[in-house]
Amino acid sequence: MHRIPTLDIRRFDSDRTAFVAEIGAAYREWGFCGISHHGIPTATIDAAYQAFKAFFALPDEVKRRYHLPGTGGARGYTPFGIETAKDSKFPDLKEFWHVGREIPRDSKYADVMPANVWPEEIDGFRKAALDLYNALDGLGSRVLSALALHIGLAEDYFADKTDFGNSILRPIHYPPITAPDIPNVRAGAHEDINLITLLVGASSAGLEVRSTQGEWVPFTADGDTIVVNIGDMLQRLTNHVYPSTTHRVTNPPGDAARQPRYSTPFFLHPNPDFMIETLPSCISADNPNRYPQPISSHEYLLERLREIKLI
Repeated sequence: MHRIPTLDIRRFDSDRTAFVAEIGAAYREWGFCGISHHGIPTATIDAAYQAFKAFFALPDEVKRRYHLPGTGGARGYTPFGIETAKDSKFPDLKEFWHVGREIPRDSKYADVMPANVWPEEIDGFRKAALDLYNALDGLGSRVLSALALHIGLAEDYFADKTDFGNSILRPIHYPPITAPDIPNVRAGAHEDINLITLLVGASSAGLEVRSTQGEWVPFTADGDTIVVNIGDMLQRLTNHVYPSTTHRVTNPPGDAARQPRYSTPFFLHPNPDFMIETLPSCISADNPNRYPQPISSHEYLLERLREIKLI
């Protein structure tokens, strides 16, 4: 079976041409790639996970104080049994928290990017979450620079299109599975909405990626590797040159199912008013424009959140 590659991002500085070719090829084939030697300190990741686990361990009624109905879960807490993969009959087996970008409240984006909510019960939660948010935002920008170069754009093409991106850090808790006949999986087969997703420190196996041949390929990252995958917005922008690949989180067999699973994806979004319009360099006779009608990233996000029952 083919394996999804893992690449050392230090080579973006030391061996740029080869690195850009390899990362571009990886994403064209898989829509997924592991990124190693990313420079995010282990202490930053560990502090964040410690804070997130402490929050999820709080009593249900305390956590629910941070649930903001009617907001699509944009900030704060989303309880079990709400998010449902598109076309799935069953909700996912997870609860999660959303941290967004800290922006001035007089920003032109303030109406669509609400202020963050912070749990008073957990000391250091805000700092730990924002430190990880900012580290992943920086790493995501480097990955986007390499992807831009691969398709003939300027290295800084995405810089002014994501500097106020409506990006989300989502700590997730998948609880232990105790019933033998649960019909739903921890996260049903889905694609991500955003430009790229960075997944840090998935604490156990379970992530599977569907290959172009239709096989489910397990992808458990080694050590310090961060898994980065293409979302639907980048697929649309690049006219499917970079595919947004279907993936899921399965329930592990045997005793492993009785362990909780924690993971923290960072969904990197463009600025809310960015128009997703097919890049001319990604249109050809063999690949005609699939999306002649542009759409703003905010409108696109709302469309998709309705599909997965978050709004």
